[in-house]
Amino acid sequence: MSDTEIIRNFKYPEPKLDGASILITGGTGSFGKKFVATILGRFQPRKTIIFSRDELKQSIMAQDFPHVTNRSIRFFIGDVRDRDRLQIAMRDVEYVIHAAALKQIPTAEYNPMECINTNVMGAENILRAAIEAGVKKVIALSTDKAVNPINLYGASKLASDKIFIAANNLSGASGTRFSVVRYGNVIGSRGSVIPFFKNLVAEGSKSLPITDERMTRFWLTQEQAVDFVLSSFSIMAGGEVFVPKIPSMKMLDLAKSFAPGISHHVVGIRPGEKLHEVMITQDEARNTLEMDDRYMIMPSFKFWDHNTVVPKHSEPVASDFVYSSDKNSEWLTSKALLKLCD
Repeated sequence: MSDTEIIRNFKYPEPKLDGASILITGGTGSFGKKFVATILGRFQPRKTIIFSRDELKQSIMAQDFPHVTNRSIRFFIGDVRDRDRLQIAMRDVEYVIHAAALKQIPTAEYNPMECINTNVMGAENILRAAIEAGVKKVIALSTDKAVNPINLYGASKLASDKIFIAANNLSGASGTRFSVVRYGNVIGSRGSVIPFFKNLVAEGSKSLPITDERMTRFWLTQEQAVDFVLSSFSIMAGGEVFVPKIPSMKMLDLAKSFAPGISHHVVGIRPGEKLHEVMITQDEARNTLEMDDRYMIMPSFKFWDHNTVVPKHSEPVASDFVYSSDKNSEWLTSKALLKLCD
């Protein structure tokens, strides 16, 4: 294992979004706001649609883009549970990013059917609306918790991933293409442990809570997450699960980075939580290709001749390959983490 201060650049290649119409579900979340700001800064899309169910968050977000709101941004109230509303929203749309989900593990455990209705049934509604509207490409955001899931949130996202991969069977050889992006914890995102630790330090806490001293997690920045999705649009043929190469860090080291002089206390692993996260299992290795900045899990069922769509400069991984946060070859240093959080 080696420490790293290198943060990969996922910007190349980028899709051609000038003049395009783009829709993002759950667009008022952490990823959505960063994604919209990024594409408006780099491209000149014809239309960017933020699809979400919270009018207050949409109103607040609109204030961040006063110079473009009336030109290219459209705020569309709707729920992914409502297929009819999705079909209306996707008219003349070319690219869809599906980021809407119920993500809080305790909430999903206590409200299982609500989680299923949004994360699983919502996924089916997305694919049907996209095919109906003739969308070119759809990327669904997934999570490391969908791999060997031990909680309902992870299980619902696994089901969602399977739905989007199988959707390529329904769209035909020249129809809508569906792929999935799977990554780990995002630095600074809503609900992240980093803002939680920062608040405790600011409040003068004498000790930081640690679930387990051995716990590890994958980490990437919001910029990396957006760039990774954009670059995946360019190389996707449909059916792939894209996994970025990103560093790991022990949660104990993360806490020490923010408060080197503050002690910690172990509170225990919460129900439905893993000690380490996995993004590629050994069973998935036989279908996994490696590129310089990412892995691609190819679909088990061949929708078409993959000899024509496998990206250049990609190689199969070893048959016993596993990509887990505790066995990662790259580890984030405290110096690099603090720089990223500035």
